[in-house]
Amino acid sequence: MVLSPSQPLGQARPLKTRTQKIVLPILAAILLAAAAVAQWTRDPGGRSGRGGFGRGGRGGVPEWENDAEMPHDKFTFTRIQYSGYGRGGGGWRVDYPNADLNFSHRIEQLTAIKADPEGTVVQFTEKKLYGYPFVYITDPRSMSLGEDEVKGFSKYLRSGGFFMADDFWSESEWEAFYREMKRVLPDVEPVDLPVEHPLFSHVFPLDSKPQVPSEDWYVSHRFATAQQALDSGVTWETKRYDVMPPKPHFYAYFDKKGRMMGVACHNTDIGDGWEEEGVSEWYFKNFSEPKSYPMGINILIYAMTH
Repeated sequence: MVLSPSQPLGQARPLKTRTQKIVLPILAAILLAAAAVAQWTRDPGGRSGRGGFGRGGRGGVPEWENDAEMPHDKFTFTRIQYSGYGRGGGGWRVDYPNADLNFSHRIEQLTAIKADPEGTVVQFTEKKLYGYPFVYITDPRSMSLGEDEVKGFSKYLRSGGFFMADDFWSESEWEAFYREMKRVLPDVEPVDLPVEHPLFSHVFPLDSKPQVPSEDWYVSHRFATAQQALDSGVTWETKRYDVMPPKPHFYAYFDKKGRMMGVACHNTDIGDGWEEEGVSEWYFKNFSEPKSYPMGINILIYAMTH
């Protein structure tokens, strides 16, 4: 799918074909996915950020083919490369490419959506951005967008695009992201979604907002094991918090018609549950399986169907 910047994403051809080929089967996919969650097993070949795979290849993530009959009718996991401060020009590459590959594999495995096995990286200033209705932003507290990026991001969202921002903790990091988003959407105030919002039950019903830490979060809290940290109720990463314990928030941005343009996952790291699924059976069973993948799939399918 390729759109000109002036063409709203909501008018894109794949949304029509997905209504015929995918959105209707979503009803079945919801049931299938809900049943499948109990059948998940940790893929020992699943790519892990700490598994020594490096940056090349797929690190054991299974291969699959795109639909030969409809090669362009697919979901492509799209990561945003943004300008930012910090080492290497910002945190846009955090968890890359492990999280992208693993999540794409689970989308292909657990839903009726056809997912591109590779994923892609785009910038807010590129015209091809309009070919991807869902984009992922990681470590957003380090964003420091140029004026062209601000304009491109704003136009993308107002044309029907959707963003998922993830992996930032503490009030200071939220304030940094909030200020940057005010440049992008100056007339929009984010809404802290309650757990009763359909976003948390669109495919997988979740009874609480998922808080997902990095795989080794317990070490900085001086617990001997991850299970000890979990038994003590500590599932947050070490930061300077104004309020303890820090609760996860999912801040939604709505346009004037009530369409959700994006969601910011604060005091949680959903993507780490994708990236680190192959680290250990314990982490997979306590975070990847019950929290990260269900929440990620909920957000994606909600965005694609609303």
